[in-house]
Amino acid sequence: MATVAVLGGPAAHWVESFQKAREEGSGSGTWRRRSVISFGSKNRTIGVAAKNQQITHANNTVSNFKRFHGRAFNDPFIQKEKENLSYDLVPLKNGGVGIKVMYMGEEHLFSVEQITAMLLTKLKETAENSLKKPVTDCVISVLGTAFDPFLGGKNFDEKLVEYFCAEFKTKYKLDAKSKIRALLRLYQECEKLKKLMSSNSTDLPLNIECFMNDKDVSGKMNRSQFEELCAELLQKIEVPLYSLMEQTHLKVEDVSAVEIVGGATRIPAVKERIAKFFGKDISTTLNADEAVARGCALQCAILSPAFKVREFSVTDAVPFPISLVWNHDSEDTEGVHEVFSRNHAAPFSKVLTFLRRGPFELEAFYSDPQGVPYPEAKIGRFVVQNVSAQKDGEKSKVKVKVRVNTHGIFTISTASMVEKVPTEENEMSSEADMECLNQRPAENTDADKNVQQDNSEAGTQPQVQTDAQQTSQSPPSPELTSEENKIPDADKANEKKVDQPPEAKKPKIKVVNVELPIEANLVWQLGKDLLNMYIETEGKMIMQDKLEKERNDAKNAVEEYVYEFRDKLCGPYEKFICEQDHQNFLRLLTETEDWLYEEGEDQAKQAYVDKLEELMKIGTPVKVRFQEAEERPKMFEELGQRLQHYAKIAADFRNKDEKYNHIDESEMKKVEKSVNEVMEWMNNVMNAQAKKSLDQDPVVRAQEIKIKIKELNNTCEPVVTQPKPKIESPKLERTPNGPNIDKKEEDLEDKNNFGAEPPHQNGECYPNEKNSVNMDLD
Repeated sequence: MATVAVLGGPAAHWVESFQKAREEGSGSGTWRRRSVISFGSKNRTIGVAAKNQQITHANNTVSNFKRFHGRAFNDPFIQKEKENLSYDLVPLKNGGVGIKVMYMGEEHLFSVEQITAMLLTKLKETAENSLKKPVTDCVISVLGTAFDPFLGGKNFDEKLVEYFCAEFKTKYKLDAKSKIRALLRLYQECEKLKKLMSSNSTDLPLNIECFMNDKDVSGKMNRSQFEELCAELLQKIEVPLYSLMEQTHLKVEDVSAVEIVGGATRIPAVKERIAKFFGKDISTTLNADEAVARGCALQCAILSPAFKVREFSVTDAVPFPISLVWNHDSEDTEGVHEVFSRNHAAPFSKVLTFLRRGPFELEAFYSDPQGVPYPEAKIGRFVVQNVSAQKDGEKSKVKVKVRVNTHGIFTISTASMVEKVPTEENEMSSEADMECLNQRPAENTDADKNVQQDNSEAGTQPQVQTDAQQTSQSPPSPELTSEENKIPDADKANEKKVDQPPEAKKPKIKVVNVELPIEANLVWQLGKDLLNMYIETEGKMIMQDKLEKERNDAKNAVEEYVYEFRDKLCGPYEKFICEQDHQNFLRLLTETEDWLYEEGEDQAKQAYVDKLEELMKIGTPVKVRFQEAEERPKMFEELGQRLQHYAKIAADFRNKDEKYNHIDESEMKKVEKSVNEVMEWMNNVMNAQAKKSLDQDPVVRAQEIKIKIKELNNTCEPVVTQPKPKIESPKLERTPNGPNIDKKEEDLEDKNNFGAEPPHQNGECYPNEKNSVNMDLD
């Protein structure tokens, strides 16, 4: 499993393929705010915006859409933003934001979720190509704790754009906002100017050629002027800082070091405001653009089983307080309870208890709507179904488990109804274990590390139990505990009344938890049918992109062939084609080039394949002649060297060289025969090739010569490399009581001792002799 990180919500950074993103994109090293999707007549181009891409395809290039998530079309923020966009925003049927573009020659309407999915699909593909393995998960960073969504680099750019729009209108009588392409160019230049002012305090020029109506425009700005323009934004910097200190219950003196990240923190005035607030120098040791992305990459490594990292714990928090509201049973009043306070640890689960006779509805919402950066404070409605009263008519106890999961998403995960069932005494013991199992919540996973029990009675506020012990499952039901405690009391009463007549036994009561279905209706959640339609649409577009890529590759192959061959025909290939064919082929290449940019501009894939085959019928023989002329001499040289090698060995053999006197004469004749035959073949083809001109097909090809070399080696090499037979060296014999004696030395000693006592017969033993006799055993 591979895990990949994404920075800045739905539209930013793949970390593990960061270098790959740089290569495919503009080289800026970040996807933030430059991630675009450009729709064409046949496909989509998804990735980092290249220079002027947003200008040449302005109406069909979608960017800066992250902040449209979770907003209605009539949201004031959407209405303000649409004025500065190159593409059209339109309302969807559900009131959301739709993006209108031309795709495949037709007008299409996409939701913000669809556009985001397109980008994530592309980023996933980029990561997989870089990692050479499938990507199954990702980490997405989402800002929390304290932040201002309208205080970023883009907002500083807008201040500069507004200033120069007004200046150009006065100075040149040009309304930049009337033409979206001109406005986009101004945005690009203002962003460059902003970056330059971060490192220069002098006056800096802004020049744009052919801005509008073939007019060039120019202006200038310095850092002091820029800070005056952005005074309102700079004043807003301290607001989230105060909020942060308040939420963390810290004082400025408690902070030992401050590290700033993000592109906008490079602005000197921003640095000064932060340093002044904390009363200490700020640190910029981390890469401002990549710091958050690297944090995501670390989280990926923690989650992935493929990486081993040092123990590192991150506790997420709920950034906004969440409450539940419900109607009391048979009453008009409502009950409200804050289930998760601001900065509550996450993931976390709590169990709430309700007394109900029928199904009921819970509505989740953010307790502090003013603190949420979106106008919609509602989270969703949850209907707990199949609730019924007890058989005696009493209200049933319903346990509802609310949870904020690892992704920070609130949900009501499970609901169960406590049901009392009478049972026989002999069944009680056998079913005791079943009761304990039934009381466990259905969702009991490793992620459920923190579960807290809350109780709420109909008509009263739920009281949160402050249990110091937090476990992964809810405490046993009170009913079960009370019944278990009553059994010993009954036994004691029976002991006291032994003299009284026996009474009828009361039936035992068993407590069972019955799981209840929950119907969830979340705000802005896509319905199943709509989601399936989006998935199907995306699948079709992915297939169309693939087909279009193949078509473009075929077209590019024709274009590359034309340029490559035209250059080489006037260079290395010139000698390998006759003059007439040379002129005809050059003319065909020129005609093909003209066709590509006129009639062949938008043809089917097969048309380009056929055109390439037509060119290759003429070009391939020329290319082959050139390659053969390069390789053939090398092969002939190698063959000649092998022939000389084997011919020399044969001559040495005839001269009785002792290196080869162990080889059989018949075997060596095979070598001589093979050498003579191959040498005759080589001389014949070399003579025939010498009579051919370079613009004619060769008599023999390098591959044929290579085969001859292989055949020659297969015939001769086993013969000439035969090893000489091994000559056994004289054996050394060890005497029992003496050193080893060479056999020749022993024979010499026997001659010197001629006339001495003859050797004893083998096998005779003389135990009285001091030295034993050497014995040769045949």
